[in-house]
Amino acid sequence: MAEITASMVKDLRDQTGAGMMDCKKALTETGGDFEAAVDWLRTKGLASAAKKAGRVAAEGLVGVAVQGTKGAVVEVNSETDFVAKNDQFQGFVRAVTELALSNGSSVDALLDAGYPTGGSVRDVLTSNIATIGENQSVRRVEVVEVAQGVVASYVHNAAGEGLGKIGVLVALESAAPADQLAALGKQLAMHIAAANPLALDETGLDPAVVERERAIAREKAAASGKPAEIVEKMIEGGIRKFQQENTLLGQIFVIDGKTKIADVIAQAGKAAGSPVKLARYVRFQLGEGIEKAQTDFAAEVAAQVKGS
Repeated sequence: MAEITASMVKDLRDQTGAGMMDCKKALTETGGDFEAAVDWLRTKGLASAAKKAGRVAAEGLVGVAVQGTKGAVVEVNSETDFVAKNDQFQGFVRAVTELALSNGSSVDALLDAGYPTGGSVRDVLTSNIATIGENQSVRRVEVVEVAQGVVASYVHNAAGEGLGKIGVLVALESAAPADQLAALGKQLAMHIAAANPLALDETGLDPAVVERERAIAREKAAASGKPAEIVEKMIEGGIRKFQQENTLLGQIFVIDGKTKIADVIAQAGKAAGSPVKLARYVRFQLGEGIEKAQTDFAAEVAAQVKGS
């Protein structure tokens, strides 16, 4: 069995919000398997998170740009938040995001694109690393477009025009007036930034994630001691709830707290006199899914002192 360290217990507590002793017991019961420990806590009703958010550790900025019926969102990482506030870095992110509008959803194509002041994006990035003195990278890019309608955007924790910690694009297909679509799109983008849906609808959910939820729901239901037919209904009810809470069209609109997003869109289309379809959305959160090593500065100093 893997050694259960204080650091492991702390990480599990930070992830789940469960008590320290419960986290230690969960890790002990699962042989130190972090993911299994999260599930163990959830089956015991000790952790309420329905999904695991990416561990935001990397610094930098998310850039968003919209031109006509096309929008782009780009994540550019740096080592520290200090660099993210640098005018040179911010100017680079803005320029790269604008370039993405005509270079598609490929990081390599974007890096090879010509930079406005000369050379390629890759060349300028290399130069920035040398002059700023900190590693940087263009991590990911997505471009969305509609033939008719609007691409709306929203930036959360803005560091400047079109720059922030979370960037969202919403593509609405419709013949409705552009100003009405833009207003709706902005509200939907703000909802997406706050609610962080896993997919647009049920068909977009990762089957592995759904099966994991089903297994957890089954263990919880089985522990109730109810008859088998009731247990099955409890399982299916749990899955339906998970799907509703984690798909954009099934979520409750955060702005009014009562209407499903699917109904918000339908009502907007009716009011505008033309059907509205939410064709696609993209949400980038800075550092999502990247783990950054945590260092204990005091411990490092103590170790150096002992070694001297």
